Amino acid sequence: MAIARIGIVGSGIMGSGIAEVAATTGHEVVLRSRSLESAQAMVAELAKSLARQVEKGRREQADADAALARVTATADLADLAGCDLVVESVVEDLDVKKALFRELDAICGAGTIIATNTSTLPVVEMAMVTGRPEQVCGVHFFNPAPAMSLVEIVRPMTASEATIDSVKAFAEACGKNAVEVADRAGFIVNALLFPYLNNAVRMLENGVASRDDIDTAMKGGCNFPMGPLALLDLVGLDTSVAILDALYDEFSDPNYAPVPRLRRMVTAGHLGRKSGQGFFDYRK
Repeated sequence: MAIARIGIVGSGIMGSGIAEVAATTGHEVVLRSRSLESAQAMVAELAKSLARQVEKGRREQADADAALARVTATADLADLAGCDLVVESVVEDLDVKKALFRELDAICGAGTIIATNTSTLPVVEMAMVTGRPEQVCGVHFFNPAPAMSLVEIVRPMTASEATIDSVKAFAEACGKNAVEVADRAGFIVNALLFPYLNNAVRMLENGVASRDDIDTAMKGGCNFPMGPLALLDLVGLDTSVAILDALYDEFSDPNYAPVPRLRRMVTAGHLGRKSGQGFFDYRK
């Protein structure tokens, strides 16, 4: 099935980023948030992003106008009924996602694929609360979605070949490199990345090296664009702890058990860039 009309549920950074990717590659987009005001605010942010691209010469004004015209804001889930694909990008809480999937299953047309942008949670559990488990999969974009080239297509054991093929074709039509992965916690990237990030915090906590020296070493020694502590701040420390907890629950590997310092920082509200303070201070 060719995917032309996309529904996106969630008003966070990932939802708006996926909306931009889809709209600028010719897809119709329906952005749904819990309030019309927040959905309209997402469209306003998208307009600003497109305007910056025009200003920098990365996009023609006509292309930006056309992309923006493809986006509709709504607070009503029923407006997603005619979408070919609905991508859920709400809080990383399995119960919340399962409740949403039940609602989407009741609303969406028989041919609609329902996908989750989860980075860690088991996709099969979302699939099995619907009456269409063969049409449910994961489509994990990375943050920031417009800039990051990778999308993980997550295949629960219930998904049909047609569903996976359609979603992979959609990701590629969005200009992304799509990789397929089985429905295991963390998929490819986070399963490999988060032990590294967690152990960087452990190194800091044990006094092996300073914050700045850890990040400088990994940038200079491994040619990474960002050090592990700065990357944790970008991801969000609360999100990072949630991912590590999910990985530990599935694999019981001590490398996935969040370092105590991470939990203390989350308790203190030091969540990284989103709160203005994490391992680094962004309030200046």
